[in-house]
Amino acid sequence: MSEENTDMTADNQNGSSDSNMCLELALEGERLCKAGDCRSGVAFFQAAIQAGTDDLRTLSAIYSQLGNAYFYLGDYVKAMQYHKHDLTLARTMNDKLGEAKSSGNLGNTLKVMGKFDEAMICCKRHLEISREIGDKQSEGRALYNLGNVYHAKGKQGGRGHHDPGEFSEDIKQCLQQAVGYYEENLALMRELGDSAAQGRACGNLGNTFYLLGEFQKAIHYHNERLKIAREFGDKAAERRANSNLGNSHIFLGEFEKAAQHYKRTLVLAQELGDRAVEAQACYSLGNTYTLLRDYPTAIEYHLRHLVIAQQLMDRVGEGRACWSLGNAYSAMFNHEKALHFATLHLSISKELGDPMGQATAQMNVADLQKILGMENNEKENDKGNNNPVVNNVPINAGTSPGRYRLRRQSMDNLDLIKLTPDGKQKELPPARAGIAPQPSQEDEEEDFFELLSRFQSGRMDDQRCVLDINKKPRIKPPTIEKEKEGDDLLELIAGMQSKRMDEQRVVLPNLPGLNTTPKTQAVMKTPVRTPQDADDSFIDMLLRCQGSRLEEQRSPLPANAVQDAEEEPNQRSNVNTHAPSGTTVPEEDLFALIQRLQAERMEDQRASGPSKNL
Repeated sequence: MSEENTDMTADNQNGSSDSNMCLELALEGERLCKAGDCRSGVAFFQAAIQAGTDDLRTLSAIYSQLGNAYFYLGDYVKAMQYHKHDLTLARTMNDKLGEAKSSGNLGNTLKVMGKFDEAMICCKRHLEISREIGDKQSEGRALYNLGNVYHAKGKQGGRGHHDPGEFSEDIKQCLQQAVGYYEENLALMRELGDSAAQGRACGNLGNTFYLLGEFQKAIHYHNERLKIAREFGDKAAERRANSNLGNSHIFLGEFEKAAQHYKRTLVLAQELGDRAVEAQACYSLGNTYTLLRDYPTAIEYHLRHLVIAQQLMDRVGEGRACWSLGNAYSAMFNHEKALHFATLHLSISKELGDPMGQATAQMNVADLQKILGMENNEKENDKGNNNPVVNNVPINAGTSPGRYRLRRQSMDNLDLIKLTPDGKQKELPPARAGIAPQPSQEDEEEDFFELLSRFQSGRMDDQRCVLDINKKPRIKPPTIEKEKEGDDLLELIAGMQSKRMDEQRVVLPNLPGLNTTPKTQAVMKTPVRTPQDADDSFIDMLLRCQGSRLEEQRSPLPANAVQDAEEEPNQRSNVNTHAPSGTTVPEEDLFALIQRLQAERMEDQRASGPSKNL
């Protein structure tokens, strides 16, 4: 859901003549932003601030619009700054609706910055004010935004090698809270008769239940989303619903139904002219027909995916297409073509620095070379290969075809989804009799650092500086000293934070674009709420939330902003976190887990070498 806008024309009908220039510039900035040219709109808004105004409502509207423009341009730090200014003015004017809107906008900005706890505080304030003033529409937006924040936090916490439904309890609780807010939003939108908002809520509920592993519920809500999208003629939403339905049916083993939804996704993507999504649909169809053992059809779709990936210069998509084609040709016992695509996959994986893809490709290349009797070429490749995982795998030409059949059966039955690497341990070779185990370099380094630590701990009292020379320093037990150090650290942090509060304050006369006049001074003197108190309360709220997260705040902003639960990011992330993201590979790449789980099973496929008699 996009951020809430404040209409400039509705907020200032009695502006002074001195503010006319500011208002005209702001109106032009609003027009440009609504036309999609946010960068030019920002320039006009900044010019309006330079012109200045004494009308607080006009200035509040400029802050809101400017914050929205920076949000859509991806400059979330500036967006947060101007939404915070807007919140300060709304509180100063005792404008409850304005405070609700600015809190919601600030919450959305904090969400995409990955500051989920702070975003929750702002969105809950939005919900609280909306219910207080009885604004149902605003309440619905607040519920929707809260669901998005909890969904985004749960989804980001579950990124990595996790499949739907296999998250920790904390992440599951977060997703369940998202479900609760989405259900409240859906009920309220049904009460208000807002079908479009109902469709969005259903789509979000379907996506959240999908992450929780409740695929039947996900299918129910995605079907509702599909029905509403068709009523409104919203082809983009219809395309998303079909794609999501295909994913859910895959996990239920209903491959024919999944193929039908992916085919509809492909048609809609072509009608919308979205080449990346068209490639994603071909990729999903190719893997679905592989699961159905219709290998010629699978190859047809994978080749279409490969062509589009090459046209879009998506190397990740090319590598995934080559891997899929190699598997399909191997299933058809066309080992020459399988080797060709496996070699391409290996080359692309090396170029991208994808260790998991490289290990899988090397194993496939080695197997295929053995099957084709290319032993000499394999040995030459092994000399230049530094990957110990592949070099130590003894491959028998007579058993390789059986191994490929084993992989195909696992792929067909989708049993790989149930496999987990838990409990796998490497068997250590028995120690030679009469020879004591030698300490490793890592153990020696740990012993050395432990020695230094003990030596340094004895010198702590010598290094202390006693303020009162008449008092002798007391030597306390080590446990008390550690507690004292922890208390000192907390006092230091508290002191630093308290000193920085004055720097973070926004005093009304210093707000950008505000011309101080008797009218604005009168507003400042109103006992309802002073701007300094308003800003202090907001800072206190954030500081309480941030107090336990100092270390987390040191990391830079995430490269890819977390998107709305129903919308899809432009750059889709790969399930394999080591590889770069690809535009022609779906974000929810169900089939990458086959590659991942095959790589995890390489240890199981190793044959033990002959033991030497000592």
